[in-house]
Amino acid sequence: MKNDSNPIQRLVIKLGTNLLTGKHVFEGEALERMVKEVCALKQEQRMDILIVSSGAVGCGMEALSLKHRPALLPEKQAVAAVGQARLMHYYEVLFRTYGNGLTTAQVLLTQSDLDARQNYLNIRNTLATLFNMGNVIPIVNENDSTATEELRFGDNDTLAAKIAAKINANLLIILTDVDGLYDKNPLHEAEAKLIADVREITPEIEMAAGDAGSITSTGGMRTKVEAARIATAAGVDCVIASGHQEQAIHRILSGEACCTRFFPSKSAMSHRKRWIAFGRTTTGALHVDDGARKALVNKGTSLLPAGIVRVEGVFEAGAAVRVVDTGGRVIARGLTNYGSDAVDAIKGRQSAEIATVLGRKDFDEVIHRDNMALL
Repeated sequence: MKNDSNPIQRLVIKLGTNLLTGKHVFEGEALERMVKEVCALKQEQRMDILIVSSGAVGCGMEALSLKHRPALLPEKQAVAAVGQARLMHYYEVLFRTYGNGLTTAQVLLTQSDLDARQNYLNIRNTLATLFNMGNVIPIVNENDSTATEELRFGDNDTLAAKIAAKINANLLIILTDVDGLYDKNPLHEAEAKLIADVREITPEIEMAAGDAGSITSTGGMRTKVEAARIATAAGVDCVIASGHQEQAIHRILSGEACCTRFFPSKSAMSHRKRWIAFGRTTTGALHVDDGARKALVNKGTSLLPAGIVRVEGVFEAGAAVRVVDTGGRVIARGLTNYGSDAVDAIKGRQSAEIATVLGRKDFDEVIHRDNMALL
């Protein structure tokens, strides 16, 4: 990007639903424009490029001549199954037409693929091998025909961020139908201003992203800001921009585009901690007091039972859980040494009391700092 000393070597581009839909349920013209630009970029700079693509349901609706998006989950999954084949056909034809030898590879993922550490590593190895081939553009999507979470929330933004973190991307570009993050809702506030640079995702930035049910809600700006949080924590630059502007990707890379740029953390997480923070599905939460929060955030300590005030959810030992402060903010994720019943019994107690309360003491810590990723 402009004024950056290090060139972009690995790029993840997320094409959103709003970009790929227009007057019709699927906008092939927008996809063709994006593919042309990716082909030119690949030939000019020889960087590794991966695309996370929405659009399977829209393609399925087009194939089945449906005018309304299916409401029932099994119907959405069936329509997505039809559409995924058509979507990949479009990509393959377009890349073969404009790519001068480029081809595509389809990678379908579900959250369960990221939960298991070995599967997580296998995905990274597969993508690395595809990049090494030199002429392959991986096209990644949530497996909509089986993954209920994606269809329920439409959140390919998070998937794109997790992939960017996994493959050590330099930059994640989230292309949508708006220029970026505004300080107010631009549809309702004439004086709304685009936030060009975000160096830290503060509560004010989260408020600007909007609440559920607004224009910037699920599938909108809120999920994009959360995706930026994941990417930047892993040391990845993140840009949100409109894909409708001419040469959008080139303009972003040259620093000329209207967009919002999220700057990466100065200390990127290790790959194992990225898996803990963003790979595993959390099954519960541990609410901690202010003393524990300060110790975790400022000193990098382990989480001891004395600092826990409440247990949320039911989970077994080894599960991934959220660590939540008194203000309701998730400050960390980690792998717990004890199940929810045991943690509930020892919360607020000193580590020396664990054996007395439980009849055993497997660990002094509920979450060891080596198994915790601070957010």
